[in-house]
Amino acid sequence: MLLPEKKEREYRFKLALRMGLPIFGLILVLVFTTLINNYHNLTAAFYIESVLLLFVSVYFILYLIYKGFDVQIADPISKTFTREYLYNYLKEEIKKHEKYTLILISVDNLSDINAQYGIKNGDKVLRYMAAWIGEYMQKQGIDDFPLGRIKGGDFVIGLEGDANEHRVLVELLCLKSDEFKVDTIEVKISGAIADTALSKNLDHLIDSLFDQQELNRYKKEVGFESIDPTELESLVIDALEKGSLSIASQDVFTPNKEAAFSELFIRLKTKNGRYVHQKKYMKVIKKLGLTLDFDIMLIEKIAKNLEHFRRERLAVTVTTSSLRDNLFRSKIEQLCSQYENLRGRLILLFSEHEYYSKTQRFNTIIKSYKELGIELAVDHLGSEHASFLYLRDLDIDIVRFDSSYTKAQKITQCRPILEGFLVMAKKKGVRSWVKMIETKEQFTLMQELGVEYIQGKYLSQMEEEKV
Repeated sequence: MLLPEKKEREYRFKLALRMGLPIFGLILVLVFTTLINNYHNLTAAFYIESVLLLFVSVYFILYLIYKGFDVQIADPISKTFTREYLYNYLKEEIKKHEKYTLILISVDNLSDINAQYGIKNGDKVLRYMAAWIGEYMQKQGIDDFPLGRIKGGDFVIGLEGDANEHRVLVELLCLKSDEFKVDTIEVKISGAIADTALSKNLDHLIDSLFDQQELNRYKKEVGFESIDPTELESLVIDALEKGSLSIASQDVFTPNKEAAFSELFIRLKTKNGRYVHQKKYMKVIKKLGLTLDFDIMLIEKIAKNLEHFRRERLAVTVTTSSLRDNLFRSKIEQLCSQYENLRGRLILLFSEHEYYSKTQRFNTIIKSYKELGIELAVDHLGSEHASFLYLRDLDIDIVRFDSSYTKAQKITQCRPILEGFLVMAKKKGVRSWVKMIETKEQFTLMQELGVEYIQGKYLSQMEEEKV
């Protein structure tokens, strides 16, 4: 039996005891009072006590019912801790222990399982998953550990000690999961680990687990140092308030090696002289609900420093939520009026995972940007983003292929796919753009294929802009 189930039984027993003892005590009082006063002749006291007994019984029954709704320890599907109880439990554990580790174990394909096999089978997978984790941990000599489901197929485990003590345990668990099945359903599992050396704040630790898991899934390396989430949040807010940005750029070329435009890369400059890269600060900005403020600040910075940029045309990434926001669009219109040379110089690059179905409205917005001389480019064509559908449904100007198709070690085998992308783009009248071209062979292949815009270290290094 898992710890959450034990805890729930303890809780229900205590609650029943709480309700039963007062009622039992009142009954004893009633009996003894009646006997003392002569049970043949019932007095008014008997009726008063009976009313009191009824009142107290109703009160405690109602208390039990409503308190039962308020507090739920075990998740009804997986039989692990509910998120609310898990968070409270882990906060107490973190306070008690100097070193404490959190482990995230996720069923990556839960949505596919629900779609293909039905929700009941999806629930069955979650129950088996929790039981499987419990069995594995018990085999490792770990009993009565907190295990809770915080959302979807994401489970969090809490263990005393630092991450290094438990890292091998997590790696072995993930290795064992390669052949994990529930009946005939294949279950894909990924994990991550973090400890209180990073932060004592539970919310920040949970966020860090998901960040790390995302990197682990795609085996990407992070090229910047780890920062305490609490400190990072403070640094990002301070940099945004001061408008402290560092802008670097990399030129994008035509097949005949003529520079067409530059892509801009933004870092935040913090008060202690450190730089925060986009992968770090964007998560904080989104969490704080400051994406619109950041994108407006960025476009203002570009508009005010146009004469300092090396290239005439500039491509910059903005969030799709800002792109579709009327305030953002109005701000750009205002800047185009204020800085006349901004017209015709911007390329707004965007992408998102979830498809925005109101394409008629989206196309109207895109048209309004084009009227200001601004081009729109969709990024990550061919990845898990919604870029395929946007290429089909939106009146964009440029599409950039996902870099996974142009890496040197994969580019030959991906050639048929790239050719297919180019046919799609040309039929739509959309220009094509590739990045991460680092060898002559890659560049020559892009020339042969007829890609309009080519970017990478083979052609140009990243340079700091003096703005």
